[in-house]
Amino acid sequence: MSFQGKKVAFLFPGQGAQYIGMANDFIESNQSFEDVLVNFDKSNNTNLLNIIKEGPEEKLKDTKYTQPAILFHSIVALKTLQSKIDISADYVAGHSLGEFSALVANNVLDFQDALYLVHKRGQFMIEANGDKPFGMAAIIGLSSEEVKDICNEASKTDIVIAANYNTPIQTVISGSKAGVDKACEIAKERKAKRVIPLIVGGPFHSPLIEKAATLLEEEMAKINFKSTKIPVIANVDAKPHSDSKQIKQNLKDQVVSSVLWVDSMKYLINENVDIFIEFGPKGVLAGMMRKIDRKKKVLTIDTLDDVEKVVEELKKYE
Repeated sequence: MSFQGKKVAFLFPGQGAQYIGMANDFIESNQSFEDVLVNFDKSNNTNLLNIIKEGPEEKLKDTKYTQPAILFHSIVALKTLQSKIDISADYVAGHSLGEFSALVANNVLDFQDALYLVHKRGQFMIEANGDKPFGMAAIIGLSSEEVKDICNEASKTDIVIAANYNTPIQTVISGSKAGVDKACEIAKERKAKRVIPLIVGGPFHSPLIEKAATLLEEEMAKINFKSTKIPVIANVDAKPHSDSKQIKQNLKDQVVSSVLWVDSMKYLINENVDIFIEFGPKGVLAGMMRKIDRKKKVLTIDTLDDVEKVVEELKKYE
């Protein structure tokens, strides 16, 4: 057991919750955090440090910058907490790109290597679809099974799949513009509470970006992945993994596969995890957990002030 006899899971969000100034208080509190970004920018000919601090928003929304920005925020929040209290995880899990953050947390990946990989991943995911029309949308108020049925029906028009199973009644779909438009039309006919088109750079987690998976695999072959004693719950199958070869394969498959977030959280709940801590912007995963299991509270760390609050909460377990 990793903390006072309690099982602990560390959770890491994906893109979508980024904001200008995220992680600034962590950067200002610790020179070594700024050095991580300075080194990243030198190695990759980027300007991520300034984009995080000052924007502009359009740059921060660019997937090749969004992904390393959120991973950076997550990991410095984690490192700051661990500098204040002795806590480690029994399990780690991350939503989409958050799976890479999780692999830094369980020491499978080096921090700089993970930043590099998600930067490249973001670039590949945008470029892979070419100029083909695409779409993504959130369907709210229908079960995942209903959304899957809708996607199957709409696929007779063109490619569309259920890409992110975020909560029992919120599923994100992804695919060609024609396929997504058709699925949205059917979802409205079937009385979905809301159908929200998403502004994204590509048809993420769909077969349309298969080229990105191949390119990511080539980049991962250059990076040292260690095996771990702390399993990561993979997005592709909602099961625990600790073997480095399988973890790499899961990351490749994840690019074009559905994110099984609801099943991942249900696995951790069934494993009797007591303490969930989310590291990163805006507590998005905590919000999802409230829809998955209201009895499970997720402690969230977005800002430096949040670290002290979480430390106080954790002391209640002592």
